[in-house]
Amino acid sequence: MQRLYVHPLPVRIWHWINALSFIMMIATGIQIRYVGLINAMPFKTAVGLHNWIGFVIIGNFFVWFLFYLFSDKIRVYHPELSPMKQFRESFLQLKYYGYGIFKGQANPHHVNAYHKFNPLQSMLYQIIMLLLVPIQFYTGMLLWNVERFRGQVELFGGLRVVDTVHVLIFC
Repeated sequence: MQRLYVHPLPVRIWHWINALSFIMMIATGIQIRYVGLINAMPFKTAVGLHNWIGFVIIGNFFVWFLFYLFSDKIRVYHPELSPMKQFRESFLQLKYYGYGIFKGQANPHHVNAYHKFNPLQSMLYQIIMLLLVPIQFYTGMLLWNVERFRGQVELFGGLRVVDTVHVLIFC
């Protein structure tokens, strides 16, 4: 049997960098959010690490984005353009997750290198990677230098709104 690598090596490296970075972002973010309650490191150190790791994640995102944009692997992310087909395949997948998996039925989605996500995963991944992650980066940049981006912070309702959006997208 031939081994199938669904994720090419650059994507696997990208995932490991993200995994380690997100763990560090969560730890420093909790330290920043709950200063005084949790004292794992000085506040200034937590902010500095959080900012630095945030820029690593932003750079890593663009490595991922450019890799897929300029390789044939971009087909993995092409959305289903037929709403009926998307609905039908999503319903089959939901039925499998809600019932079929417990009855030992076969998964309706069959993975290959160019079709690694089932319809639900594909839709959710596109929403996360192409909408929520850029918003997370944008709010992070606004919080990184509030004085520089004061006009944009005020445009979005002030520091409390930007901070709340940043935290809620994380959750």
